[in-house]
Amino acid sequence: MNKLYFFRKLLTPIRSLTLGFSALSIIGAVILMMPFSSVNGQFTSFLDSLFTSMSAITTTGLIVVDTGTYFNRFGQSVIMILFQIGGLGYMIFISLAVLGFAGKISMSNRILLRESISRPTSVDLLKFTKIMILSTLLIEVLGVIFLTFYWMEYFSFSEALYSAVFHSISAFTTAGFSTYTDSFIKYGTSISFNIVVVLIMILGSLGFFVLYDLAILFKPNHRQPHRLSLHTKLIVSLTLFLTIAGAAVILFSENWETSNTAIDKILFSIFQASTASTTAGFNTLDIGIMTRASLFIIIILMYIGAGPGSTAGGIKQTTFGVILISLYNQLTGREKVLALKRRVSDETVMRALSIAALALLWFVAAVLALAISEDKDFLKIVFEVGSALGTVGLSAGITADLTPFGKIVIIITMLIGRVGPLGIGLTILRKKKVSSYQYPEDEILVG
Repeated sequence: MNKLYFFRKLLTPIRSLTLGFSALSIIGAVILMMPFSSVNGQFTSFLDSLFTSMSAITTTGLIVVDTGTYFNRFGQSVIMILFQIGGLGYMIFISLAVLGFAGKISMSNRILLRESISRPTSVDLLKFTKIMILSTLLIEVLGVIFLTFYWMEYFSFSEALYSAVFHSISAFTTAGFSTYTDSFIKYGTSISFNIVVVLIMILGSLGFFVLYDLAILFKPNHRQPHRLSLHTKLIVSLTLFLTIAGAAVILFSENWETSNTAIDKILFSIFQASTASTTAGFNTLDIGIMTRASLFIIIILMYIGAGPGSTAGGIKQTTFGVILISLYNQLTGREKVLALKRRVSDETVMRALSIAALALLWFVAAVLALAISEDKDFLKIVFEVGSALGTVGLSAGITADLTPFGKIVIIITMLIGRVGPLGIGLTILRKKKVSSYQYPEDEILVG
């Protein structure tokens, strides 16, 4: 009994989630390394398979081998299943399976499910889980329909349908995996293609509660008009601001080809800003030849990421927003942190600062490790780490050439990017320990 109690105390929910993602990535790696997963019918090294599997389960999209030409349809399907599970959270699939067989979820599984889903406490857990599944299926199916019709101009129906399924799921889960070697570069000037893919990426990055909140807004209810939550207002505002600001920097800092029209430049800029801020990881421009200013703004967008409770990564836009609001209130001399006529709790401010600081510490540590082990341009190393930590998948072209040590660092960074910010938040949210005594206060000079 004592051993069982100790084991349960040791295996906290966040550790269980981390072990779950790690286990799934290892299972995926074993499958992907087998000859029946590759085009050439040969074994793939375990490290490369693990890198690909971890990239998929964390919805990152960084690759060491080309997805479309190296893996066959079976291998690609395994990758697609991994980023679909990783995007929604594997606990959702476990819970659905348990419900199907047993008809109820155990308390331990319910705790894990609650920890893996960001939602208001007023919304029923299982109801919200079902909403997540249904909204995911609806958006992905609509994406498949459009992309199938679009790609039928280039491929047969079966090829167009397969490509549409793969890329619609990849876009909504913000995984960034593509079966095309150059991602979406050849479709970068298509207005309709850009609109649909960007829309799918944004819907996947807002967060399921934001989608839930917006859906209620458009649902007719004359007796009691629905008001959007502060969370939703903050996410929508920051998504628009970061995308427009990032697109503007790219638009005015890139060395455009003379053949690019004004519309082409705007499409390229908006797409790259969107794919960075949503952490989707597709590209319509060659990242490796972009200017330093463009790469720098993309690194910032990748670090910030998208909305909590979404399929995206980063420290999350609400974390960034709370820090900015807190800084503004500090500079204006306000005692309490206020946002849109609402007070932000001190606990939320401290949690945001902790998440950003710890993410930054790992970012610096990983960059230093790669700077020592890899003979690559420093900015590209910073970009690679930022992409892995934000689970984005954009690369400046050095991923495949990383040393084994460098690949391991990126694998760990991708896992931290997927679980870390959530884990930090959960750790800080734990019930405070009330001490029976207090230490004397002393002064530390800062600033």
